[in-house]
Amino acid sequence: MANEFFQKSNNFTPRRRAFLLGASALALAGCSNLIGPLNASQIYVLRPAREAAATSGGKVAWALAIDIPDAPESLSTNRIALSQTDTTLDYYANATWPDLLPNLVQTAILSGFENNGRIQSVSREQDALKADYVLSTDIRNFEARYTLPNAAPNAVVTIVAHLAQSRSRTIVANITATQSVLASANSVNAVVEAFDTALAATVSAIIQWALTLPSP
Repeated sequence: MANEFFQKSNNFTPRRRAFLLGASALALAGCSNLIGPLNASQIYVLRPAREAAATSGGKVAWALAIDIPDAPESLSTNRIALSQTDTTLDYYANATWPDLLPNLVQTAILSGFENNGRIQSVSREQDALKADYVLSTDIRNFEARYTLPNAAPNAVVTIVAHLAQSRSRTIVANITATQSVLASANSVNAVVEAFDTALAATVSAIIQWALTLPSP
């Protein structure tokens, strides 16, 4: 795979990272696509497919607040992550999300509940509206995984969800939802489309699970 297709992610401390980048700047002056942010990145929009409303069960009698997902530092970014081995994480060059990934996933979950139609009161936790349950999530995986350098990767999305009572913050249930979708080609456009499908299926699993829980 050509080097300009992705960027390397380093797990150094900020001080050490700054030192190493400064020391290597001259050596890599001709390869600016390998270090630092890119000023002319293409923005790719996540548009998970709208899931059909549930065909069984009536409206639930409780209100839900959705917290901003937690994520490791490597995914709490607007960069589009990829993995070529089990021990490395890189980013596509010249490609970004329009916002930090946790914000995009929160919006996807909120829209999923709204589109489902079985819950009348759902909001973002930061809106501080009255709610019976709070849904908190952890983004464990959100990267394109390559098994061969030039083959189409799998878009892997794993989200761990916790539902807690709003007042006591007592966790009443957990679920781990994960999906892996093969991209149609080895291109960023195809990878983003695969992420759309994987995220939609993951969100749908979380919604169907949450709506089976009783009123607090």
